[in-house]
Amino acid sequence: MSASVGDAGDKRKPLKVALLGCGVVGSAVARLMTEQAGELAARVGVPLELAGIAVRRPNRHTDVPAELLTTDAEALVTREDIDLVVEVIGGIEPVRSLLLAALKSGKSVVSANKALLAEDGATLHAAAAANGVDLYYEAAVAGAIPLLRPLRESLAGDRITRVMGIVNGTTNFILSRMTSTGAGFAEALAEATALGYAEADPTADIDGFDAAAKAAILAGLAFHTRVTAADVYREGISAVTAADVASASAMGCTVKLLAICERTSSDGEAAVAVRVHPAMIPTSHPLAGVGDAFNAVFVEAEAAGSLMFYGRGAGGEPTASAVLGDLVAVARNRVSGSRGAGESAYADLVIQPMGEVTTRYHVSLDVADRPGVLASVASAFADNGVSIQTVRQEGRGDAATLVLVTHVAPDAALASTVQRLSEYEFIRRAGSVMRVEGMPSE
Repeated sequence: MSASVGDAGDKRKPLKVALLGCGVVGSAVARLMTEQAGELAARVGVPLELAGIAVRRPNRHTDVPAELLTTDAEALVTREDIDLVVEVIGGIEPVRSLLLAALKSGKSVVSANKALLAEDGATLHAAAAANGVDLYYEAAVAGAIPLLRPLRESLAGDRITRVMGIVNGTTNFILSRMTSTGAGFAEALAEATALGYAEADPTADIDGFDAAAKAAILAGLAFHTRVTAADVYREGISAVTAADVASASAMGCTVKLLAICERTSSDGEAAVAVRVHPAMIPTSHPLAGVGDAFNAVFVEAEAAGSLMFYGRGAGGEPTASAVLGDLVAVARNRVSGSRGAGESAYADLVIQPMGEVTTRYHVSLDVADRPGVLASVASAFADNGVSIQTVRQEGRGDAATLVLVTHVAPDAALASTVQRLSEYEFIRRAGSVMRVEGMPSE
């Protein structure tokens, strides 16, 4: 790899790029900038030159020229000759400080950092606006899938009502394996780890933190409202059992970890609800067939109708593809002396509490099989204003299980119902409570 990524025969003044991080994604970005230098220059109008790469341990990066490597990231992003900064390190600090320094130095920034954008995107956007530069982050959500730019630009003239999707490949692989093989959660996680889909510490994925950060970004763009990760209701998939997956299959559904962002109302005021949790969806739903580590997002808009975005949501090259797409966009703006779309938070919708969110529920109860049990259970639901759609009993005697599916009800009402049921001595255990999304009549 040569130090200059621009075409050697191109005499136009290049735009110089600083790269923060050279791991799986960063190394793919650097390599693709070299391999596609001529095409990138043609698309931008001037060459793009990789002028420096900030890393923690230079001796580990033998695939890039040593003269490009530095451990002083702050000096790199504030260098006078740097035009654009690409960040693929991740995390909150020191990245936030580095990107703010870059923006205040007049550099446009491309980032793949979902955690930082979901926690403090407003500060970064404000710095970009104040200094007349761009902040792009297509790669922060759903890898190679072009999703954020359509929400921000292509659908800017429409009114989006709902965004629902699978935005974490690790959990989707695990749930897909549980569905196809009947494996339990621990077994499927072990397979995901062995194949490299899950990190050694999979907490961010399986507990829903990764998906919640992405949901916050999606909701902010879709509903022109500042949404942080703290605003997102979150449940992971570690409590999903093989029995849950089998029960979903019996009712024509499959289990997915969903990020759901929807326009709604709270106390008569326009609001947005944002949540991440496992849910049963009908096998006829477009998201049901999304398997393995793929991502897909289903967008509903008043004029455009239903749209679905599908593809690889992670990995070095897919994520690098999104990074380079943003790099070309900000470079074009730099050449033309313009800026792309900045933050749009004019709507300033309130965040609806999870207790007010309405959906259907699948409830599994291990009960004593004796007269009057079903009537008492039905009474507990009715007393809390939750209507039962279907009931079936599996097994008899000490092995009896009641499986109930409700009509649409508020989350708080269902929680009160479950609390009431837990007080009955004839209910040995509330086996599982899982939301049911995407039913045709919703």
